[in-house]
This record gives sequence, structure tokens and C-alpha cells, in this order.
Amino acid sequence: MSSPTLLAVAHGSRDPAAQETVGALAERVRRLAPALEVRVAFVQHAEPSLATALAGAGDDVVIVPLLLSTGYHLAVDISGSATAAGARRAAPLGPHPGLATALADHLAAAGVPAGIPVVLAGAGSSDPKAAADVELQAALLADLRGARVLASYATAGTPTVEEAVAALRGPAGEAVAVATYLLSPGHFYDRLRQTSATWVSAPLGSHPAVAALVLGRYRAAARRVDAQGSYAFGSVD
Repeated sequence: MSSPTLLAVAHGSRDPAAQETVGALAERVRRLAPALEVRVAFVQHAEPSLATALAGAGDDVVIVPLLLSTGYHLAVDISGSATAAGARRAAPLGPHPGLATALADHLAAAGVPAGIPVVLAGAGSSDPKAAADVELQAALLADLRGARVLASYATAGTPTVEEAVAALRGPAGEAVAVATYLLSPGHFYDRLRQTSATWVSAPLGSHPAVAALVLGRYRAAARRVDAQGSYAFGSVD
């Protein structure tokens, strides 16, 4: 029996670099599982839309949200579309130790020394569960780096990124790094680069740990037996 199609669904951005990043991530997933069909879709601001992608993906699909926490797009847009199409939906990517690895690697690539306090900068959401997810990801990164990490938000939620940078910098003006907790470049990342932090890391992008996590989320959802108990998950390695 063939494996379900992996439909990776990102938020979407008008910035072409964001779409290129999602495409690069999907390609890395394909290299991890060459026998697996991997497609991409976007909730908004880019094509193909989720509805279009679902219509062309066949009858056996696992949607993997390329989202870093729960929130409106997951609970309403993606889950609603999955239910309507009879598709399985995997969990969002975050929080997860693999993302902490990617964040730490990007901080190191930006030249951030060990022990420097870090502001984890998420997009933000009005959903309290999303904030709790970002807080947990901050704790995972702090455990990995052995240094303080403070969660912050570019839009909805407090503290804002600049408030968090100021809190960690303190009256002595200590050096502070921002860990970009975004999948792709775009408007929010442009705003992060304008903060007063000493360093701002790159978005998560197509880091190997992110690609491995996408595949892991897919496999966990694809192993779910259907209502008749007839589905058996096949290898995609």
C-alpha cells in the first residue's frame, strides 16, 4: 500500500523569500524520504492555497502544519479543511527539542557566544495556548544552551520583543541575542532585525532538525489506524 501524501501547510507571506524557504524545507524532507510524495500549500498570501492543494493531492493525505504553536490558523483554517477533506492532520511543529537544536545552531551561526541571554521571538497570538507553547520552547532552548531565555512576541502578546530585550539587557546594557522563532523571512523577521539586540539569528528555515521534525510529525499522524482498522503505515525511507 502506498504511503499518504505529505501536505506541508505554511502560514504564507507576500515575501517571495518565505515561499522559497518553504520550498527548500519540502525538498529537504523529500531527500529524507525519497519514496514519499511531498507537496506544499499556504493558508494565505501565497499559492497554492490549502483548498487547491487538497483538491489535487488525492484521497489519502496527511496535513503537516508548518506552524510553531497552536492558534487560530491551526484550530480553524487547517483543522477545518482537514475535516472537510477527510484528511489526517499532524501536530504543529512546536514546541519540540528539535526546534531548540535548530534555534541554537542559528544563534551560533550568528556569532552569539555561549552564556549570552536570549530573547525567543515568536510571531504572537491571542490564543493563550499559543503563548504557552512559546514559553515551553523558550524553556527547551534555555535547557539546551544553559543560559536564560525569555519568550516574547512580535505582535499579540507580552512582553514585546523590544521589552524583552530591554529586560535582559538591564541597566548595565548587557549584550542580548534574539532567537528568531519564525519559520521563514518576511515582515515579522524584518521587524526583529530592527530591534536593539546585539545579534538576531536567522529564521528556522530548512534546518535539518526542522525537516526531520516535519517527517516525524507526518509519520505519527500516518500511523493512526482508520475507523475500519484497515490502514497499515508503510515505510517511506
